[in-house]
Amino acid sequence: MDCRRCGTPLERPGDYCLVCDTANCDAVVVDFERDRAELTMLDGEEVVGKTTLTTVPEDDPESETVELRNFAGRVADDVRRKRPETVFAAGNRDVLRETRAQLHHEFYRVAADDPVERVLERRGERSLEVVETPPREKLGGSHSTLIGGRNGRQAIGVVADHPHVKKVVPGPIDAGGMGSQTGLRAKVTRADDNGNVRLLLRDGSSVQENRIVTTAMDRETGEFVRDDLNEALTEAELRDE
Repeated sequence: MDCRRCGTPLERPGDYCLVCDTANCDAVVVDFERDRAELTMLDGEEVVGKTTLTTVPEDDPESETVELRNFAGRVADDVRRKRPETVFAAGNRDVLRETRAQLHHEFYRVAADDPVERVLERRGERSLEVVETPPREKLGGSHSTLIGGRNGRQAIGVVADHPHVKKVVPGPIDAGGMGSQTGLRAKVTRADDNGNVRLLLRDGSSVQENRIVTTAMDRETGEFVRDDLNEALTEAELRDE
């Protein structure tokens, strides 16, 4: 591919031209799999190029951590070469999260089987915006008490730390439920039509329903956030199946 302004050959499709100081794409869509990442460069509604990066996942946990970080670093480096205004991403969450941690671009999640088509269809619409507000500042509402003590606060923290959560509103506590000896458990419910969800906390006979306001714009994208939140709660060993 050549620079659209000065015609200088570019090393990779969509690269920023250092000769005439010109961007050759305004967005990058990354479709992640655990062993590969396909980058599609867009200029407006035109696909200007594609690049595929691959890796070989390691079996040993320690080696896999290094391999994952290095793979995500390669993807992040390729994105930086483009200097895009926006990055859209879908697919494997492990690689996606690690790549996002290494980038400082506007970064949006795309909940779709065909992320490129999804982005092209919805360019100009609000995608899954990233919220930069610190987790502690997302907590609000008239009820400040949380059930479950330290574990309850941890569950709220896991949810509030998610980049597509705007606000967590604790609800009243219902102490009339069935008793449980399993300790605090948490679960995120199905999204409503506006893309918002509920975090259910259970501790013994007490139940608390907490409202989670997300950046999702509809049920489909809200379900994407819900899956992410439940996965994070599972990783924190707080998930109620």
